Amino acid sequence: MRGTENREFENRVRHATTAAKPKTPPAGSPVTRQNNGPDPTDLRAALEDAVATPTPSPSRKRQKIVYQDRFIPNRDGVDLQASFSLLPSTPSKPPKRTPQGELHFQKNEQANNTFTHLLRSELFHNEIPQAEPPSFNTRNSAASARIDPVRNRTPPITATNTNAPSTPSKNLFTYMSPKTGTPKTRHGPNLDTRSEIYSLSPVRYDSQKMLLSPRKQPRAVSKVPYKVLDAPELADDFYLNLVDWGSTNILGVGLGSCVYMWNSNSGKVTKLCDLGLGTEDSVTSVSWIERGSHIAIGTNKGYVQIWDARECRRLRTMTGHTARVAGALAWNDHILTSGSRDRAIYHRDVRAPDQYIAKLTGHKQEVCGLKWNCEDGQLASGGNDNKLYVWDKLTTQPLYKFAEHTAAVKAIAWSPHQHGTLASGGGTADRKIRFWNTLTGQPINEIDTGSQVCNLAWSKNSNEIVSTHGFSENQIVVWKYPSMTQVATLTGHTYRVLYLAMSPDGQVIVTGAGDETLRFWNCFAKSKNEGRISTAFDPLAQIR
Repeated sequence: MRGTENREFENRVRHATTAAKPKTPPAGSPVTRQNNGPDPTDLRAALEDAVATPTPSPSRKRQKIVYQDRFIPNRDGVDLQASFSLLPSTPSKPPKRTPQGELHFQKNEQANNTFTHLLRSELFHNEIPQAEPPSFNTRNSAASARIDPVRNRTPPITATNTNAPSTPSKNLFTYMSPKTGTPKTRHGPNLDTRSEIYSLSPVRYDSQKMLLSPRKQPRAVSKVPYKVLDAPELADDFYLNLVDWGSTNILGVGLGSCVYMWNSNSGKVTKLCDLGLGTEDSVTSVSWIERGSHIAIGTNKGYVQIWDARECRRLRTMTGHTARVAGALAWNDHILTSGSRDRAIYHRDVRAPDQYIAKLTGHKQEVCGLKWNCEDGQLASGGNDNKLYVWDKLTTQPLYKFAEHTAAVKAIAWSPHQHGTLASGGGTADRKIRFWNTLTGQPINEIDTGSQVCNLAWSKNSNEIVSTHGFSENQIVVWKYPSMTQVATLTGHTYRVLYLAMSPDGQVIVTGAGDETLRFWNCFAKSKNEGRISTAFDPLAQIR
């Protein structure tokens, strides 16, 4: 360390000595002073610098950064129209469908409605002001001043000198100060505890009453089926109807050439018939009579068979169709109506020996949907020609023709809650559920479901409707009517949900699909009139 200091001292002395040497004067210049050695003052300064502690160099002053709250670009000389034209065009994506109907969506919608009503009540006191055009009539102005006591101090607008400027009245901005103190009535002070002066709430009493009133909780629907049954050979055919639930709580299912009956109370399975023995026929549709004692079976060869469910015995076979009787079988008391691929519809009286009593023609392709409205005596038929017909009783000419659907109309359902309300659903190219008023022949509403509509069924206990779908969602949706908001969306089938039936009590639905499974869902609440037993559901009743 000492050697380093000595070396630095020698360098400083040498530097001072060099700096102290006089420069050689130029020739001819006089020499004023002659130095023979280094300057003592410089040597002393060099020694003090070597011994003293080195001090740090002064810090460099940083440039002050100025922060601003926004960035203002410079667009001078930029052609905005040309720049906009050069932007890359990106295809607009369709908006995602909101998964309505879930429990939290129902709560949000209810909260939004409550807030809207509360805001309306607080702002307008249940009286929404209407904008009126300005009137230049003195009489109208005076009348409006009498109606509105707040504006009775504003000077009226006269028709004279409307274009000339005028000095406003001195009381133009005069306001009435609120009265203080306890409000008094005719017989003394107001002691009503509901008065606004005694309230500690920021909202009025009517709004408090609305907020504190009990709210109807949204109904939760289980998203998991409580029972799943295997159904081997359940056909994956959109036009068939192989599942029906009778009033005696027995489920009829067509599998291949056989029809099986599953008792919901005991879980027992009974084989009703096998059409493949000797005839090599197959089942295309099943339908229970309203009493639940007999079941009608449509076959691929065009036959309609009537079977006694209790005795497992065939009563008769009806002919007339030349092609398969698909999903078009409907009962109206003792009248059985059948539709076929041969485009014909037959009314059959099962008590009469005749094969049919009336023939209806109108569809240009296969008849794939039939439903009776037993109360009004109207029949709805849907076909593969995208047409929906409404027939009055047993007449042979349609009452109404609806051609709004753009795909096959198989899903048909009559509302048990609204008189003359019919719902229909279209196939893959249509995907819409439409509602019709069959009393006036006018459409009511429509909704795009986004997928093929395979079946429709109204709830017996509430004003709701359930639909099953095929391509491409394969889901079951419960809708609230008439708002058509989704109450629940049920998934689980891996194929198109082609079959739908409802239990006699209206609480459970069963769905079938090409994945060869039957799934049972608890969708609806109990009926308020569950204790009442109708004679129409008597299992001991027989066809006379």
